Amino acid sequence: MQVKLTLEYDGANYSGWQLQRHQDSIQAQVEAALRRIFGVLVRVRAAGRTDAGVHALEQVAAAHLPRPFDPAELGRALNALLPADIVVHDCVAIGDGFDPRRDAIRRAYEYRIVNRSCRSAFECRYVWLISETLELDAMNRAAAIFIGQHDFAAFRTLGSGELSTTRRVYASEWTFAPERLIYRVEASSFLRHMVRTMVAAMVEVGRRRAKPEWIAELLEARDRGRAPASAPAAGLYLTRISYPDVAS
Repeated sequence: MQVKLTLEYDGANYSGWQLQRHQDSIQAQVEAALRRIFGVLVRVRAAGRTDAGVHALEQVAAAHLPRPFDPAELGRALNALLPADIVVHDCVAIGDGFDPRRDAIRRAYEYRIVNRSCRSAFECRYVWLISETLELDAMNRAAAIFIGQHDFAAFRTLGSGELSTTRRVYASEWTFAPERLIYRVEASSFLRHMVRTMVAAMVEVGRRRAKPEWIAELLEARDRGRAPASAPAAGLYLTRISYPDVAS
């Protein structure tokens, strides 16, 4: 029996989704809870491996259970055992052939910036604080350049093992609320640190250190050394995984 889990988590206290030696991770916590329920190791596979400090409003994972178990009961049992910063929103039975990573057709992320002179005591672990006034119109002109199919070699972590650095971006836009800038991006998939590097480049445009057209130059150059360092992990959230039957 296989179940599909939809999870939410605060990544501030974890080394990311994936199991890592001598470090705590979201996967380690979920698998530890499943071991307490079933008495054996139950592996959990996720749609995406969020990095250390990155949060998720909607992560999708799957696990093959060693014996039948009511999915609703399993969701309740997991929430009783998991730490408060990891929550299972939904647990449903699904066919054995479901693969949360390979079957996903789109992934969406959100990046949050607090744009004011002093930090937020409540949000310091969940946003990037930038004190300079940012030019939103220029950042949105830069964001629009990412839409479409491009080679994102300049926006990935060096040494990443992906066979292809080409990705298709379906949506890329900044919105503004008082003292807040929120970037939303949706793509077929993402390279490691791709969103955070995109954000850092657009912030350079917002700071008037570069023109929006610089984004096109970076894409064309395919040189990671020409792009800025990645934005902090704290502001990044995985917000949605889309599958063929629910694609928008």
